[in-house]
Amino acid sequence: MEKIVEQGLLYDFYGELLTQHQQKIYEDAVYNDLSISEIAEMQGISRQGVHDLIKRCNRILEEYESKLHLVKRFNDIKDKVRQMNELAEDESAGQGCLREKIRQLTGEILEAL
Repeated sequence: MEKIVEQGLLYDFYGELLTQHQQKIYEDAVYNDLSISEIAEMQGISRQGVHDLIKRCNRILEEYESKLHLVKRFNDIKDKVRQMNELAEDESAGQGCLREKIRQLTGEILEAL
């Protein structure tokens, strides 16, 4: 399951950089959960061709992420917002302590942007 989520995130961030043909096949495989055989039949290409294209797309998307780190930044910011929500729910912490932690987290978010 985690691999599919990762593929989806990579595609969400970098999918527009793939060709139309690559996008269609990758969407069918990842989002529409079609089998390689189904995609091959619909596209009129071999199963091996579909398999190779999906692997190539995965590699391309991972290369973009290794250079741009957009998904990592997104996940880091999402984690910081989650931490801020937890702080907002923490009734045991003092206001001064909460303010300082929130300032720190918002600073980190702004720095990441």
